[in-house]
Amino acid sequence: MSTTAFIGKNKMAKLEKKFYTRTNVLEISKDLLGKYLFTRINNEITAGIITETEAYAGISDKASHAYNNRRTDRTEVMYAEGGVAYVYLCYGIHHLFNVVTNIKDAPHAILIRAIKPAEGIETILKRRKQKSISPLISAGPGTSSQALGIKTIHSGTDLTGDTIWIEDRGIKIRKNQIIVGTRIGIGYAEEDALLPYRFIIKL
Repeated sequence: MSTTAFIGKNKMAKLEKKFYTRTNVLEISKDLLGKYLFTRINNEITAGIITETEAYAGISDKASHAYNNRRTDRTEVMYAEGGVAYVYLCYGIHHLFNVVTNIKDAPHAILIRAIKPAEGIETILKRRKQKSISPLISAGPGTSSQALGIKTIHSGTDLTGDTIWIEDRGIKIRKNQIIVGTRIGIGYAEEDALLPYRFIIKL
């Protein structure tokens, strides 16, 4: 499926549930590239264009928090129907935002690794304690969440609601624009650490 399959006539369309409940987590990871990730937190709206994603393929993926059908208080949200947020704390510091996909009880998730700031720039700068936009301001999953104000309290948030959502604003990503690589920081996943499940675009 192409990255433009869900644009339709509305060039500023919020992604609907059916976008997230598809079964191919790799396809959705690519389709999220070029989409706008929005937040409305403390009545401040910020957004960034998604430029890097990582796919996690549930119970069969040794890198996934849900590998081997692991269910904990933290990971239970991954088993929800696609279209909700999964946010967890990494190293006790970084709040990492993931998009839950697939049908209920199929715990696929996509880590948003990087965004390009697009709206609410002043708020993003304040959150990141920066004076100006630089390439590194939201070039990682932790800094992206910080820029948009996303924290673990937002885990379980409905992505079709008005707190965190994703819009298709008509950016067309060609297949040859997508850089494919292996995921980062998952050496524990043995052979699954080598899977080509990371996707990047340059904007």
